Amino acid sequence: MYILGIETSCDETGIAIYSGEKGLIAHTVHSQTDIHADYGGVVPELASRDHVRKVLPLINQVFDKSGLSRNDIDGIAYTAGPGLIGALLVGAAVGRSLAMAWDIPAIGVHHMEGHLLAPLLEEPTPVFPFVALLVSGGHTQLVEVDGIGRYKLLGESVDDAAGEAFDKTAKMLGLGYPGGPALAKLAEQGDPSRFQFPRPMTDRPGLNFSFSGLKTFTLNTFQKYGESAKADIARAFEDAVIDTIIIKCRRALNETHLNQLVMAGGVSANLRLREQLNKEAKKQGWQVFFPRPEFCTDNGAMIAFAGYHRLKAGQSEPLSTQAKARWDMQTLTPVP
Repeated sequence: MYILGIETSCDETGIAIYSGEKGLIAHTVHSQTDIHADYGGVVPELASRDHVRKVLPLINQVFDKSGLSRNDIDGIAYTAGPGLIGALLVGAAVGRSLAMAWDIPAIGVHHMEGHLLAPLLEEPTPVFPFVALLVSGGHTQLVEVDGIGRYKLLGESVDDAAGEAFDKTAKMLGLGYPGGPALAKLAEQGDPSRFQFPRPMTDRPGLNFSFSGLKTFTLNTFQKYGESAKADIARAFEDAVIDTIIIKCRRALNETHLNQLVMAGGVSANLRLREQLNKEAKKQGWQVFFPRPEFCTDNGAMIAFAGYHRLKAGQSEPLSTQAKARWDMQTLTPVP
Protein backbone atom coordinates (compact mmCIF):
# COMPACT_ATOMS: atom_id res chain seq x y z
CA MET A 1 0.00 0.00 0.00
CA TYR A 2 1.61 3.25 -1.22
CA ILE A 3 0.51 6.54 0.35
CA LEU A 4 1.30 10.02 -0.98
CA GLY A 5 1.74 12.53 1.86
CA ILE A 6 1.32 16.30 1.47
CA GLU A 7 2.35 18.79 4.18
CA THR A 8 1.55 22.51 3.79
CA SER A 9 0.63 23.70 7.28
CA CYS A 10 3.06 26.62 7.56
CA ASP A 11 6.32 27.50 5.79
CA GLU A 12 7.55 24.16 4.43
CA THR A 13 6.10 22.23 1.52
CA GLY A 14 6.72 18.54 2.21
CA ILE A 15 5.90 15.64 -0.10
CA ALA A 16 6.58 11.94 0.49
CA ILE A 17 5.57 8.42 -0.53
CA TYR A 18 5.34 5.79 2.20
CA SER A 19 4.80 2.05 1.81
CA GLY A 20 3.55 -0.18 4.59
CA GLU A 21 5.77 -2.99 3.28
CA LYS A 22 8.87 -1.04 2.22
CA GLY A 23 8.83 1.99 4.52
CA LEU A 24 9.65 5.48 3.31
CA ILE A 25 10.15 5.38 -0.45
CA ALA A 26 11.01 9.02 -1.23
CA HIS A 27 10.50 12.47 0.24
CA THR A 28 11.40 16.09 -0.38
CA VAL A 29 10.93 19.37 1.50
CA HIS A 30 10.98 22.94 0.24
CA SER A 31 11.64 25.60 2.89
CA GLN A 32 10.33 29.15 2.60
CA THR A 33 12.96 30.62 4.92
CA ASP A 34 14.34 33.01 2.29
CA ILE A 35 10.86 34.31 1.50
CA HIS A 36 10.02 35.22 5.09
CA ALA A 37 13.49 36.31 6.29
CA ASP A 38 12.99 39.96 5.35
CA TYR A 39 9.86 40.10 7.52
CA GLY A 40 11.32 38.39 10.59
CA GLY A 41 8.58 35.75 10.61
CA VAL A 42 6.08 33.83 8.49
CA VAL A 43 3.74 35.95 6.34
CA PRO A 44 0.63 33.76 5.85
CA GLU A 45 -0.33 35.08 2.42
CA LEU A 46 3.18 34.63 1.05
CA ALA A 47 3.32 31.14 2.55
CA SER A 48 0.08 30.13 0.83
CA ARG A 49 1.18 31.48 -2.55
CA ASP A 50 4.50 29.64 -2.39
CA HIS A 51 2.74 26.36 -1.55
CA VAL A 52 0.61 26.88 -4.69
CA ARG A 53 3.77 27.28 -6.75
CA LYS A 54 5.67 24.35 -5.26
CA VAL A 55 3.28 21.53 -4.34
CA LEU A 56 2.70 20.00 -7.80
CA PRO A 57 6.35 20.24 -8.95
CA LEU A 58 7.43 18.60 -5.71
CA ILE A 59 4.89 15.79 -6.17
CA ASN A 60 6.38 15.17 -9.63
CA GLN A 61 9.87 15.26 -8.11
CA VAL A 62 8.96 12.59 -5.56
CA PHE A 63 7.51 10.39 -8.30
CA ASP A 64 10.76 10.78 -10.26
CA LYS A 65 12.84 9.88 -7.19
CA SER A 66 10.74 6.83 -6.37
CA GLY A 67 10.32 5.46 -9.88
CA LEU A 68 6.61 5.15 -9.18
CA SER A 69 3.66 6.66 -11.02
CA ARG A 70 0.23 7.83 -9.98
CA ASN A 71 -1.13 4.37 -10.81
CA ASP A 72 0.92 2.92 -7.93
CA ILE A 73 -0.60 5.22 -5.30
CA ASP A 74 -3.31 3.66 -3.11
CA GLY A 75 -4.24 6.71 -1.03
CA ILE A 76 -3.41 10.33 -0.26
CA ALA A 77 -2.84 11.93 3.14
CA TYR A 78 -2.72 15.69 3.54
CA THR A 79 -2.30 17.94 6.56
CA ALA A 80 -5.75 19.22 7.51
CA GLY A 81 -4.70 21.19 10.62
CA PRO A 82 -3.75 22.82 12.82
CA GLY A 83 -1.85 25.53 10.99
CA LEU A 84 -2.26 28.57 8.76
CA ILE A 85 -5.67 28.18 7.17
CA GLY A 86 -4.64 29.44 3.72
CA ALA A 87 -1.59 27.18 3.64
CA LEU A 88 -3.63 24.20 4.82
CA LEU A 89 -6.22 24.75 2.10
CA VAL A 90 -3.57 24.47 -0.61
CA GLY A 91 -2.49 20.98 0.42
CA ALA A 92 -6.04 19.91 1.24
CA ALA A 93 -7.40 21.04 -2.13
CA VAL A 94 -4.57 19.43 -4.08
CA GLY A 95 -4.67 16.19 -2.08
CA ARG A 96 -8.45 15.82 -2.27
CA SER A 97 -8.56 16.73 -5.96
CA LEU A 98 -5.86 14.22 -6.91
CA ALA A 99 -7.60 11.51 -4.90
CA MET A 100 -10.87 12.19 -6.70
CA ALA A 101 -9.16 12.24 -10.11
CA TRP A 102 -7.23 9.04 -9.39
CA ASP A 103 -10.24 7.36 -7.74
CA ILE A 104 -8.42 6.55 -4.50
CA PRO A 105 -9.22 7.41 -0.86
CA ALA A 106 -7.88 10.50 0.89
CA ILE A 107 -7.63 11.51 4.53
CA GLY A 108 -6.85 14.71 6.41
CA VAL A 109 -4.09 14.21 8.99
CA HIS A 110 -3.58 16.11 12.23
CA HIS A 111 -0.25 17.93 11.95
CA MET A 112 0.81 17.18 15.53
CA GLU A 113 -0.16 13.53 15.22
CA GLY A 114 2.24 13.44 12.30
CA HIS A 115 5.02 14.87 14.46
CA LEU A 116 4.16 12.52 17.33
CA LEU A 117 4.46 9.47 15.06
CA ALA A 118 7.59 10.63 13.20
CA PRO A 119 9.98 8.71 15.52
CA LEU A 120 8.19 5.50 14.47
CA LEU A 121 9.45 5.91 10.91
CA GLU A 122 12.68 4.09 11.75
CA GLU A 123 14.28 1.75 14.27
CA PRO A 124 14.42 1.63 17.20
CA THR A 125 10.78 2.47 17.80
CA PRO A 126 8.87 2.98 21.05
CA VAL A 127 6.11 0.59 22.07
CA PHE A 128 2.71 1.91 23.16
CA PRO A 129 2.03 3.29 25.74
CA PHE A 130 4.50 6.15 26.06
CA VAL A 131 4.67 9.86 26.85
CA ALA A 132 5.20 12.25 23.95
CA LEU A 133 6.80 15.68 24.24
CA LEU A 134 5.72 17.81 21.28
CA VAL A 135 7.82 20.96 20.97
CA SER A 136 7.46 23.23 17.97
CA GLY A 137 6.89 26.84 16.99
CA GLY A 138 3.22 26.62 17.79
CA HIS A 139 2.93 23.85 20.39
CA THR A 140 4.53 22.63 23.59
CA GLN A 141 2.58 19.63 24.87
CA LEU A 142 3.02 16.53 26.99
CA VAL A 143 0.73 13.74 25.81
CA GLU A 144 0.08 10.24 27.12
CA VAL A 145 -0.10 7.98 24.08
CA ASP A 146 -1.88 4.63 24.36
CA GLY A 147 -2.06 4.05 20.59
CA ILE A 148 -2.65 5.90 17.34
CA GLY A 149 -5.56 8.23 18.00
CA ARG A 150 -5.56 7.46 21.73
CA TYR A 151 -4.17 10.62 23.26
CA LYS A 152 -4.52 12.23 26.67
CA LEU A 153 -3.20 15.76 27.06
CA LEU A 154 -1.15 15.99 30.26
CA GLY A 155 0.08 19.55 29.98
CA GLU A 156 0.72 22.35 27.48
CA SER A 157 1.99 25.89 27.23
CA VAL A 158 -0.40 28.49 28.61
CA ASP A 159 1.22 31.22 26.47
CA ASP A 160 4.21 31.07 24.10
CA ALA A 161 5.27 27.66 22.85
CA ALA A 162 8.95 26.80 23.32
CA GLY A 163 9.76 27.28 19.64
CA GLU A 164 7.89 30.57 19.59
CA ALA A 165 9.84 31.75 22.65
CA PHE A 166 13.11 30.80 20.94
CA ASP A 167 12.19 32.74 17.80
CA LYS A 168 10.94 35.83 19.66
CA THR A 169 13.96 35.89 21.97
CA ALA A 170 16.30 35.56 18.99
CA LYS A 171 14.55 38.51 17.36
CA MET A 172 14.96 40.58 20.53
CA LEU A 173 18.68 39.78 20.47
CA GLY A 174 18.91 40.82 16.83
CA LEU A 175 19.71 37.33 15.54
CA GLY A 176 17.45 37.33 12.50
CA TYR A 177 15.19 34.61 11.11
CA PRO A 178 14.77 31.71 11.67
CA GLY A 179 15.59 32.57 15.25
CA GLY A 180 15.68 29.22 17.06
CA PRO A 181 18.73 27.73 15.32
CA ALA A 182 20.54 31.11 15.42
CA LEU A 183 20.00 31.42 19.17
CA ALA A 184 21.15 27.84 19.79
CA LYS A 185 24.31 28.48 17.76
CA LEU A 186 25.08 31.67 19.71
CA ALA A 187 24.42 29.88 23.01
CA GLU A 188 27.31 27.51 22.24
CA GLN A 189 29.67 30.45 22.80
CA GLY A 190 28.04 31.56 26.06
CA ASP A 191 29.24 31.15 29.64
CA PRO A 192 26.67 28.93 31.40
CA SER A 193 27.65 30.24 34.84
CA ARG A 194 27.22 33.98 34.25
CA PHE A 195 23.41 34.28 34.42
CA GLN A 196 20.79 32.13 36.14
CA PHE A 197 17.36 32.56 34.58
CA PRO A 198 14.11 31.32 36.18
CA ARG A 199 12.61 27.92 35.35
CA PRO A 200 8.95 28.94 34.85
CA MET A 201 6.16 27.04 36.62
CA THR A 202 8.51 24.41 38.05
CA ASP A 203 7.95 25.61 41.63
CA ARG A 204 4.32 24.45 41.60
CA PRO A 205 2.55 21.17 40.79
CA GLY A 206 1.32 20.44 37.28
CA LEU A 207 2.58 19.80 33.78
CA ASN A 208 1.75 23.07 32.02
CA PHE A 209 4.45 25.32 30.57
CA SER A 210 4.88 29.09 30.40
CA PHE A 211 7.69 30.80 28.48
CA SER A 212 6.35 34.34 28.08
CA GLY A 213 7.78 35.56 31.39
CA LEU A 214 11.14 33.98 30.61
CA LYS A 215 11.18 35.90 27.34
CA THR A 216 10.59 39.17 29.25
CA PHE A 217 13.29 38.30 31.80
CA THR A 218 15.70 37.77 28.90
CA LEU A 219 14.82 41.12 27.36
CA ASN A 220 15.36 42.94 30.66
CA THR A 221 18.74 41.26 31.10
CA PHE A 222 19.78 42.18 27.57
CA GLN A 223 18.75 45.81 28.07
CA LYS A 224 20.83 45.93 31.27
CA TYR A 225 24.00 44.24 30.03
CA GLY A 226 23.94 44.95 26.29
CA GLU A 227 25.61 43.41 23.26
CA SER A 228 28.71 42.20 25.06
CA ALA A 229 26.59 39.75 27.10
CA LYS A 230 24.53 38.46 24.18
CA ALA A 231 26.08 34.97 24.00
CA ASP A 232 25.85 34.48 27.77
CA ILE A 233 22.22 35.59 27.73
CA ALA A 234 21.42 33.20 24.89
CA ARG A 235 23.00 30.35 26.86
CA ALA A 236 21.09 31.23 30.03
CA PHE A 237 17.82 31.37 28.09
CA GLU A 238 18.42 28.04 26.37
CA ASP A 239 19.44 26.38 29.65
CA ALA A 240 16.27 27.64 31.33
CA VAL A 241 14.02 26.29 28.58
CA ILE A 242 15.79 22.92 28.51
CA ASP A 243 15.76 22.51 32.29
CA THR A 244 12.07 23.42 32.42
CA ILE A 245 11.23 20.87 29.74
CA ILE A 246 13.23 18.13 31.48
CA ILE A 247 11.60 18.82 34.85
CA LYS A 248 8.14 18.55 33.30
CA CYS A 249 9.04 15.38 31.40
CA ARG A 250 10.29 13.78 34.61
CA ARG A 251 7.02 14.65 36.33
CA ALA A 252 4.95 13.30 33.43
CA LEU A 253 6.75 9.95 33.37
CA ASN A 254 6.55 9.63 37.15
CA GLU A 255 2.82 10.43 37.19
CA THR A 256 1.97 8.02 34.35
CA HIS A 257 4.38 5.30 35.60
CA LEU A 258 5.77 4.99 32.07
CA ASN A 259 9.43 4.81 31.07
CA GLN A 260 9.40 5.72 27.36
CA LEU A 261 9.57 9.32 26.16
CA VAL A 262 9.13 10.38 22.55
CA MET A 263 10.22 13.90 21.60
CA ALA A 264 9.14 15.41 18.29
CA GLY A 265 8.57 18.75 16.58
CA GLY A 266 10.93 21.44 15.33
CA VAL A 267 12.56 22.16 18.70
CA SER A 268 13.46 18.46 19.03
CA ALA A 269 16.29 19.21 16.58
CA ASN A 270 18.01 21.25 19.31
CA LEU A 271 21.22 19.34 20.05
CA ARG A 272 21.60 20.44 23.68
CA LEU A 273 18.02 19.49 24.44
CA ARG A 274 18.65 16.03 22.99
CA GLU A 275 21.90 15.71 24.91
CA GLN A 276 20.35 16.71 28.23
CA LEU A 277 17.29 14.49 27.76
CA ASN A 278 19.56 11.54 26.97
CA LYS A 279 21.52 12.21 30.18
CA GLU A 280 18.32 12.42 32.21
CA ALA A 281 16.97 9.24 30.58
CA LYS A 282 20.13 7.35 31.51
CA LYS A 283 19.92 8.66 35.06
CA GLN A 284 16.23 7.82 35.49
CA GLY A 285 16.17 4.54 33.57
CA TRP A 286 13.97 5.78 30.73
CA GLN A 287 14.16 5.21 27.02
CA VAL A 288 13.99 8.35 24.89
CA PHE A 289 13.26 8.45 21.16
CA PHE A 290 13.82 11.25 18.65
CA PRO A 291 13.12 11.53 14.93
CA ARG A 292 16.14 12.10 12.73
CA PRO A 293 16.81 15.86 12.32
CA GLU A 294 15.22 16.09 8.85
CA PHE A 295 11.95 14.75 10.30
CA CYS A 296 11.90 17.21 13.23
CA THR A 297 10.72 20.09 11.08
CA ASP A 298 7.54 19.86 8.99
CA ASN A 299 7.73 17.14 6.35
CA GLY A 300 5.58 14.96 4.13
CA ALA A 301 6.98 11.68 5.46
CA MET A 302 5.26 12.00 8.83
CA ILE A 303 1.95 12.85 7.12
CA ALA A 304 2.22 9.90 4.74
CA PHE A 305 3.04 7.60 7.68
CA ALA A 306 0.15 8.79 9.84
CA GLY A 307 -2.18 8.66 6.85
CA TYR A 308 -1.10 5.12 6.01
CA HIS A 309 -2.20 3.80 9.39
CA ARG A 310 -5.58 5.51 9.18
CA LEU A 311 -6.26 4.55 5.56
CA LYS A 312 -5.17 0.97 6.28
CA ALA A 313 -7.75 0.90 9.08
CA GLY A 314 -10.46 1.88 6.61
CA GLN A 315 -10.72 5.55 7.56
CA SER A 316 -11.07 8.10 4.75
CA GLU A 317 -12.69 11.44 3.91
CA PRO A 318 -15.81 12.06 1.81
CA LEU A 319 -15.69 14.21 -1.33
CA SER A 320 -15.05 17.41 0.58
CA THR A 321 -12.01 19.35 1.75
CA GLN A 322 -11.37 19.95 5.42
CA ALA A 323 -8.89 22.37 6.94
CA LYS A 324 -8.81 23.45 10.58
CA ALA A 325 -6.63 26.23 11.96
CA ARG A 326 -7.25 24.79 15.45
CA TRP A 327 -7.83 21.11 16.16
CA ASP A 328 -7.74 19.25 19.48
CA MET A 329 -5.75 16.04 18.99
CA GLN A 330 -7.82 14.33 21.71
CA THR A 331 -10.85 14.40 19.37
CA LEU A 332 -9.18 12.13 16.79
CA THR A 333 -10.71 8.75 16.00
CA PRO A 334 -8.62 5.86 17.40
CA VAL A 335 -7.04 3.41 14.99
CA PRO A 336 -7.97 -0.18 15.92
